Amino acid sequence: MTATALERGARDRMRPAGPFPAQHSADRNFFLGLVALIWLGILMGFVPQMIDHVQKHERPYPLAVHVHAAVFVTWLTLLTAQVLLIRVRRPDLHRRLGYGMVALGAVMLVVGPVAVWVVQQQDFGTPKSNPAFLSVQGIAMISFAVVGGAGVLLRNSSSAHKRLMIIATLVLADAGFARWLGHPIREAFGKGMWQAYLGLSGATALIIVGMGVYDLITRRRLLPAYVAGASWALAGQALSTYLMFVPAWKVFTTHLLGH
Repeated sequence: MTATALERGARDRMRPAGPFPAQHSADRNFFLGLVALIWLGILMGFVPQMIDHVQKHERPYPLAVHVHAAVFVTWLTLLTAQVLLIRVRRPDLHRRLGYGMVALGAVMLVVGPVAVWVVQQQDFGTPKSNPAFLSVQGIAMISFAVVGGAGVLLRNSSSAHKRLMIIATLVLADAGFARWLGHPIREAFGKGMWQAYLGLSGATALIIVGMGVYDLITRRRLLPAYVAGASWALAGQALSTYLMFVPAWKVFTTHLLGH
């Protein structure tokens, strides 16, 4: 190879990569498939639990739980509608509906913590009591606010916006996947911090990482906004599990609940 060819190759490698391609032919089905996976995790996690709750005639769920469930299902329904609107090329309606989702997201940041607090107070002192679990619930809400907020701020970048909104929803979907897959994972791998992490967040973490793998296959690169959002979400999931095994955290959360 001549020196000129070597220099040309070096220049090609140093040339900045072009803009992240906003569209790919596979996107239409990929992002709709991600939303379908979230629905699967929620339905498989909560529907059997609700049926079992009724069959055993357990005490009714607090009103705060019903409100939280209704708000989250509404969010997921609207997210599905948003993906479908882009699929049928109606970005105008997508933008209008987006304003409503911003307001609904703000509501979720209120009703979520309220529901968590009410349930923790109701279950305290019973076999279901686990004050340390506040780390999982609390950090999930923080991640939703941060990643979802970034998605709203970057709404003019369709590539960043849709990836961040999916990630923000996934961190809340942990609750469904954990109810569905948590017990089989504990049965297979035993109890411990990493086993708990797999049971609580393994499924959604895999989906988040899978989004990056998809981009590497279809675009040969990662979107910086995705890297930042995914890193924040994955770090939050790991930290929330770690805190559950810190004795001082359990003492703190017990006092936080007023006990």
